Amino acid sequence: MSRSNVDSTACFGIRMQSLELRRMLNVPAVPDLELLLPLAYLCRMDLETRIAEIRKRIETACARAGRAPDSVLLLAVTKNHAPEIVNQAAQLGLTLFGENKVQEAKAKIPLCSGRLHWHMIGHLQTNKVRDAVALFEMIQSVDSFHLAEEINRRADAAGKSMPVLLQVNAVGEASKFGYAPEKLLADLPALNALPRIEIHGLMTIPPYTTNPEKVRPVFRMMRELKKKVEELLGAPLPHLSMGMSGDFEVAIEEGATIVRVGTALFGPRSKKPA
Repeated sequence: MSRSNVDSTACFGIRMQSLELRRMLNVPAVPDLELLLPLAYLCRMDLETRIAEIRKRIETACARAGRAPDSVLLLAVTKNHAPEIVNQAAQLGLTLFGENKVQEAKAKIPLCSGRLHWHMIGHLQTNKVRDAVALFEMIQSVDSFHLAEEINRRADAAGKSMPVLLQVNAVGEASKFGYAPEKLLADLPALNALPRIEIHGLMTIPPYTTNPEKVRPVFRMMRELKKKVEELLGAPLPHLSMGMSGDFEVAIEEGATIVRVGTALFGPRSKKPA
């Protein structure tokens, strides 16, 4: 049985895969084992295969761009995925994870391995900043000076500095949060003056498309914007977070240092109960 043919969305419902694996492992026909042992095994093997495939694609994209593979961090997006899935991914070597909502992260992170690194990657409301500062090592979604001020205030109260990325709405989509590029440049001196904020780079979410080449100009623009920000700050910035499951290879070719991958690793997100 080919591991690559095992779809993660079917891990919990395909009896024939369970029967085949039971035969392969010489497990007697015990109903509980027939259902439970193969399910866990198949899901782990499927995730292991997906992680290996993503890492290989990252390496290949880096080779095309003349970059070292370790210049790109793989951030696993775990929105709507259970702590058990996170821990399984951690056992398979992933260490960097991202959550979109503070409330979900607050419930999930304590149930996961303590050696993992967590980034906030979704829109952050000011009334959630205190928890975000406590939970995350980096906030990638700073989209206004008002939000940055609140992060600075909460970080100061916690006695820590907060690494952040400045989120850019590169093409002005009404459905997305983020700085307009010109507004970001205008706010940059004030942002940089906040004593508890550490600006580590930029982040963007490009327009959705099934053809990743169509968003290459967006990624290229972000690379150029990062250069402008570095010139204004007089210092290099380590990170450019861009590229997701459908376009991360193009993002790497255009300079991404963090790619945020969810569906390509874990399959479609499970629906939360109403």
